[in-house]
Amino acid sequence: MTRRRGVMAWAGLLGLAGCLAVVGAALLGAGGLQTSADVAQLVSVVLAVSALAAPLLPWRRAAEPVPVTADTLATAMDVLAGLIEVQWRAEATMRSLDDPDPIPVRWHSADDARLVDHPVNLARTGPLTASSADVTALAGEFRAMRRRRLVILGGPGSGKTTLAVQLLRELVATRQDHDAEPIPVLLSVAGWDTTLFPRLQDWLASRLAQDYPALRATGLGVDVPALLASRGLILPILDGLDELPLGSRAAVVIAINRSLSDTDQLVVTSRTADYRHAVDTAGDVLTSAMVIEPDPVDLATSADYLRRCLPARPGRVWERVLTSLSTATPGGPAAVLAEVTSTPLGLWLLRTVYLAPAADPADLLDPRRFPTASTLRTHLFDRLIPALIDARPPSANPAEPFRPRRRHDPTQMRRRLGYLARLLTHPHNTDGTPRTRDLAWWHLARTTHALNLTTRLVIAIGITLAVTTTATVTTGIASGVAEGLTHGLGYGLAFGLVAGLVVAVSARFWSKQLPGFADLRRNRRPPSLTSGTMLRGMAIGVATGIAMGIVVSLDAGRGYGLAAGTVTGLAVGFAYLFSSTLTAWAESPTRDGQADTPTAAWRADRALNLLRTAAIGVTSGLCGGLAGGFAAGLAETAAFGGAVGLTYAVTIGPAAGLVAGRHHAWMAYLVTTTRLALAGELPRQLMSFLDDAHRLGLLRVVGPIYQFRHAELQDHLASDQHTPADSGDSTLPGTSPEMIASYGGRGHYLHG
Repeated sequence: MTRRRGVMAWAGLLGLAGCLAVVGAALLGAGGLQTSADVAQLVSVVLAVSALAAPLLPWRRAAEPVPVTADTLATAMDVLAGLIEVQWRAEATMRSLDDPDPIPVRWHSADDARLVDHPVNLARTGPLTASSADVTALAGEFRAMRRRRLVILGGPGSGKTTLAVQLLRELVATRQDHDAEPIPVLLSVAGWDTTLFPRLQDWLASRLAQDYPALRATGLGVDVPALLASRGLILPILDGLDELPLGSRAAVVIAINRSLSDTDQLVVTSRTADYRHAVDTAGDVLTSAMVIEPDPVDLATSADYLRRCLPARPGRVWERVLTSLSTATPGGPAAVLAEVTSTPLGLWLLRTVYLAPAADPADLLDPRRFPTASTLRTHLFDRLIPALIDARPPSANPAEPFRPRRRHDPTQMRRRLGYLARLLTHPHNTDGTPRTRDLAWWHLARTTHALNLTTRLVIAIGITLAVTTTATVTTGIASGVAEGLTHGLGYGLAFGLVAGLVVAVSARFWSKQLPGFADLRRNRRPPSLTSGTMLRGMAIGVATGIAMGIVVSLDAGRGYGLAAGTVTGLAVGFAYLFSSTLTAWAESPTRDGQADTPTAAWRADRALNLLRTAAIGVTSGLCGGLAGGFAAGLAETAAFGGAVGLTYAVTIGPAAGLVAGRHHAWMAYLVTTTRLALAGELPRQLMSFLDDAHRLGLLRVVGPIYQFRHAELQDHLASDQHTPADSGDSTLPGTSPEMIASYGGRGHYLHG
């Protein structure tokens, strides 16, 4: 209460000083005592309205921290578990992990002793075996470990992430001891900067707050993500250690070991060779972690899985292929096919491209067309995009998650995805920071260096021209062409330059800012206003008013300049109170929210930017313009005062809205996508394009970021500097009337 009174006292003193300055300036001006009296009457009206409105505003002190109790944490864990379950059920459906079943891969304890801790330190005694076909047994083995720590290794496309997702879903679906068992959360470890977050728990808390806004609901308390992480109530599943830059992998291993207490749990996935390099460089393995690796998918399992994906009567050609695959021998006609299908990635590619009505699998046994596994794998990657686009025609039905919302040209989609793949594959951003395989829409500006000096100068020039044109036209209409060209052009150019430069300087930092959050669709308690917000609002208002007054005073020595500016500043200050309250209300999440997806994060940040710009811009512009117009009208005509007010409302207000706040990721995205669309690299509606690529199965989602479905797919597209001649052809190779008849048009089998 004492601090609030102090803030109100300072705000009152600033306001009183501004009012006295206004009256004094008017007294010394050309109008003398008469003008001073008129201005004093106007100021008294402002003060009277402010005094009457102050008790009606929902003043309160800054929100007190919510007491942390066992019930609070239990509720937060239940909320998070529900979000996780819904999130990964939807993503598993998009990835077709259960159609008809996960690809059966068997796992065994790692053979290389250099990758594993001392046997006495391990989480269990004896080797560990598992199968993606029986993830329930794996979850039981994991829960039985003394320390629940697991490292999942494997080669490219071996199913590491799939197994991690399966384990996560099983642990959430079969939670035991709801008050104590940690909630599994899968995160892309590529986003962990150990210099910024030396402890795993600190980074985890940051990611929880960003990816699951519902945990920051007022009823739970803003500190809940940090408490969950610090108290060991989260099981972090860190996916893709190998996707970190070379020098960062060892730093992550060291940071994990320094962060874990005796009861902390952990799951990590990585390619085997990259994990070996990381632990060799770090000089230590992950403490007490069991390490497993996959067995190659055997011939009988591959043939059986493909048969289960085919119709009940696949036809003679497929029967011959499956028989040859199940009995393949080195150097035989099915040797190349057997090598490709020995990994889940190869099986998925083959299923997607050839299990279609128009595809003839007879070519798979032709050693002249596919002499090596590399040639067959390259062919499958080349045919992947046309096959998926053909199999999944567009649909607006929300019950069909596999169907994109628009029809895409295969050649154009491949070129655009190839551009993104090359961006993510390049070793460094333009600012020198290392890149990862994570496709975060708010990093696009940093990756492409879109907000360079030239772009910011264009923004400054555009705002300057808009303000100058508005001031000149409105003044010219109100007071004549000569008045518009002299006074309107003068103060319009001055205001425009200031506004343009301020926005341009602010835009320099947009690409480094994280997305914000605003949700306008849910009912909440009435907004409230903190004393800190009041102080900032009044300070900004008075400072703005003095600056405006000086600028206007310089225009032909008009004596009403300081009066107009200061009254405007007071109005802007009170308008800022309203807009800040509205923005803070919109940024408050609710417990019944959802986990962040790329599209949801983009929409939330867009809503925040538009709301903030509109609220600050419209309220401060209109209130400031009205006050400034009235003050200007004291020395000029009412029409001229209206012109000044309109200029403020249309130009200065929105410019202030663009500068205010800490989250401008959507603004950076908007500038970047506009530039890239003009250059022909990416579509103007990039998020819709990425959402369709996800629905097609070319991208996957981990929280608010996209990733290519497989790193090998990204590498293939990144290395493709030209589009193959046949990639624009939407038909699949090897059309066979027998195959078309045997399938009966069952194109839905491409959901893998």
